Amino acid sequence: MIPSALVSIDASGDEATEPAIVMVASGTQPAALVLPPDAELGRRVAAAGRTQEITDERMSRDHATVRRDHELWVITDLDSRNGTYVDGERVVGETRRRGNVVLRLGHTVFALLADGRGHPADDGDPVIGPELARAHAQLRQAGAFPAPTLLVYGEPGSGKELAARVFHAASPRAGGPFVAVNCAAIPEGVAPRLLFGGQKGAINTIGHLQMARGGTLFLDEIADLDAAAQPELERVLAQGAPELAIVAGAHELRSAVADKRFGESLYQRLIARSVQLPPLRMRKVDIARLVQREIADAAARTGVKLAPHAKLIETCMLRFWPGNVRELRATVKHAAGAAAAAGRDSVRVEDLPDAAGLSGGTASGETAVERPKNANPEIDRATLLAALERANGVVSVAARALGVHRSQLYKLMEQHGIVHDV
Repeated sequence: MIPSALVSIDASGDEATEPAIVMVASGTQPAALVLPPDAELGRRVAAAGRTQEITDERMSRDHATVRRDHELWVITDLDSRNGTYVDGERVVGETRRRGNVVLRLGHTVFALLADGRGHPADDGDPVIGPELARAHAQLRQAGAFPAPTLLVYGEPGSGKELAARVFHAASPRAGGPFVAVNCAAIPEGVAPRLLFGGQKGAINTIGHLQMARGGTLFLDEIADLDAAAQPELERVLAQGAPELAIVAGAHELRSAVADKRFGESLYQRLIARSVQLPPLRMRKVDIARLVQREIADAAARTGVKLAPHAKLIETCMLRFWPGNVRELRATVKHAAGAAAAAGRDSVRVEDLPDAAGLSGGTASGETAVERPKNANPEIDRATLLAALERANGVVSVAARALGVHRSQLYKLMEQHGIVHDV
């Protein structure tokens, strides 16, 4: 049974962040309890003057307290019987953490979100958490323009095509075609005819632009677009096509411009309006929901009773997932199969491949304030450049988007050889 929310998450566009505590799992069952940032947690949850009972025999009745102190989460264990685990580590007494935090009490898992604006089910999909919901709200706003051009930034596997479809569905062209093209998959020399059409010998080709007329053309991996096709695309964007919207997808474009693989003027036209998708590692609630959904799907396919162990959900929420949603889904599907083959109904951490979600990054998505404040290794150069581009070079805005302090962002820029022109 999914408990009702004590406090709803505000989905407004206000710039002020709104911290929130979200219970994502209790025992083997998904949960959707949303709390304000100050709460007493245990089998008796108290927040905002109200109480609610939670069924988890491994939790103490009064297990831990959570409160917000400026930009820090303050978590205090109340001498609980089975311990309080913060980002996978058992804590004694009080600990303070920055950013998004994973909290496990008994068999119940919480996500402490530095910004909880955006309802988890805004798109009718339970795995659309607050971070992605805010990005989707921006996509829907962009879709309302008569003939917009939009650049969607996102790491591989972060859902750029889904984002383009959200944009398309919210636009006046929603009834028209949606045509998706992966620019990286187009053989060299073919792109101009494939995109814009033309005649070669007796063969007359209808281009993707014509096919998408009245709808939306999505050009994924735009950084890999053949240089021969770039001037024509720029001409189309410069002229404007009222019957067509063009959405470009990229992980990062600045380096392609610097390497002369992508035209500066085309780049400038594309970045006029952009939306950045958060990587999966920044979407703690989504990770938990995806794990639960993938295991439920495996159980339905095989007819075997399967459910995720709380520690599996906790572990997945703490890992880096460089391949984003694609990697997580494939990994959890493998783990569910391993559990079923072993005759168990609980999918556990040991069912995960050893390096699952870890390659290319660190296990934890956040930095404890007690640790040295080194540059966060999970933010690579491409992600950093994309955030700076979207923020038009304003470091404080980019820092907020990445969930780090401005001073930490300067350290990252220095580490990656990025010079900030004042």
